[in-house]
Amino acid sequence: MPNHSLSPEELTNTLLKAGKTLFQTKPTFRLSVNAVQDLPRGNKKEIAFAGRSNVGKSSLINAVTGVKGLARASDTPGRTQSLNFFEADSFFLVDLPGYGYAAAPEKTVQSWTRLIHDYLRGRVQLARVFLLIDIRHGIKKVDLNIMKMLDSAAVSYQLILTKADKVSKKQAEDIFKKTAEIAASHVAAYPEIILTSAESGLGIDETRAQFVKLLKGL
Repeated sequence: MPNHSLSPEELTNTLLKAGKTLFQTKPTFRLSVNAVQDLPRGNKKEIAFAGRSNVGKSSLINAVTGVKGLARASDTPGRTQSLNFFEADSFFLVDLPGYGYAAAPEKTVQSWTRLIHDYLRGRVQLARVFLLIDIRHGIKKVDLNIMKMLDSAAVSYQLILTKADKVSKKQAEDIFKKTAEIAASHVAAYPEIILTSAESGLGIDETRAQFVKLLKGL
């Protein structure tokens, strides 16, 4: 079990090892929530995935959990319109609706945007938000708005760059550096950024290790 007496390298290796077994018991869909009053009760920790529409959120969730089709991936932006809760042994994984552009009526977009904001601002059980950024586009204004809102609400969030297989190594390095520079000016942003690809598996073990770290309170 991870502990503070380990060296940084030992702790990292321990977390990576624990992450490999974290989803041996596969998480299952629990419920979809369309109103804050319908959120599950109890004190289970929640780890949420957020990002712009079509950022690759569903694909990353499926890769991290190892459950194909757990979160429904789609090429159509805005398909996820509810807070979807997936239950694991000791926590909930929460798939948030994509923000920004969505192929849906404006009133619908406004409704689930309010739902996202209300959830992120007031959920005590929320341990962290993994904020996904498409590496091909970098941080956009709409992402900055979410980051500022999370800063003001003192909600811890961690930036995860997705679709790293879609750009060159040099492009990935440049976007990673620029993303880190932006994150450094945001008080609630966790300093470690993860580079991922649901296709190649890059960063999946590191993302699982972050789950373990959060659940262990490290």
